[in-house]
Amino acid sequence: MEKTALIEQAKKVLKIESDAINALIDKVDDNLIEAVDIIYSCTGRVVVTGMGKSGLIGKKIAATLASTGTPALFLHPAEGGHGDIGVVTKGDVVIAISNSGETEEIIDILPILQRLNIRLISMTGNLNSTLAKASDVVLDVSVKEEACPMGLVPTASTTAALAMGDALAVTLLSKRGFKEEDFAFFHPGGSLGKKLLIKVKDLIHTGDALPMVSPETPMIKAVVEISSKMLGVTSVVDKDNKLLGIITDGDLRRGIEKWGKSFFDMKAEEVMTRNPKTIGEEELAVKALSIMEDYSITSLMVPDDDGGVKGIIHLHDILKQGIV
Repeated sequence: MEKTALIEQAKKVLKIESDAINALIDKVDDNLIEAVDIIYSCTGRVVVTGMGKSGLIGKKIAATLASTGTPALFLHPAEGGHGDIGVVTKGDVVIAISNSGETEEIIDILPILQRLNIRLISMTGNLNSTLAKASDVVLDVSVKEEACPMGLVPTASTTAALAMGDALAVTLLSKRGFKEEDFAFFHPGGSLGKKLLIKVKDLIHTGDALPMVSPETPMIKAVVEISSKMLGVTSVVDKDNKLLGIITDGDLRRGIEKWGKSFFDMKAEEVMTRNPKTIGEEELAVKALSIMEDYSITSLMVPDDDGGVKGIIHLHDILKQGIV
């Protein structure tokens, strides 16, 4: 095929699959709400099953449900007929996906599901199928045509099932009142999870790692403190550990330009920046990042409950966590 013909073929596939999803909109009715209610009131887990390409879609639906607060897993129906059906227990709900509604491996495990009194939700393109008739709720995912020119490869039908699964999961999510914080709980390794879970106290430098000098400290020693702690800054505190100011790498450069060699004989209190920006240890690290970006700085001092200095959080520590 020529390049132009191939491009047109690809566009046709997307158009057919887009039409298949759009057609689902008018099929969303009380059945979907009933399916949501069944899952919402489920005391066990949601077990999703499907064969072949439908099984791959089922795995994605199970993963989406699990990540949004609904315990879910995938059961391969063929393995189910050879013992794995044991993962299904009373109180579970099964979602079965089959475009024809006559998938042999799924039909074979229906008697066991009925014996366990399992609520069954089906996604099928055949409302008169064996699967549909055995289901408590049927979600119509029928399509006008497959995107495959031979009409053989599951394409539009699996896309429709995937979209309906998302509609089910998101509707359920809304019913549960699922929030960003809940999503982060199930995604602690992702960037959103890190933004919503990692606090300043998890990243601060304290104790011997905290750069600190007194107001009377000669600048030559303050430079050593800044260099040895490798944070590009030192706090300046009084005898009661109260924060008086900070001295940064930038202050060193500007000081040398302004005073020359005599700069190293000056005291920390003569060079320090007073009233530095601070942040509480219980604040989210992403808030610390926002403050740093707003003021074009690379660190924030963290006070303790008595107004003293507890630690310091640096930009690099936040970025290393993937909080962006």
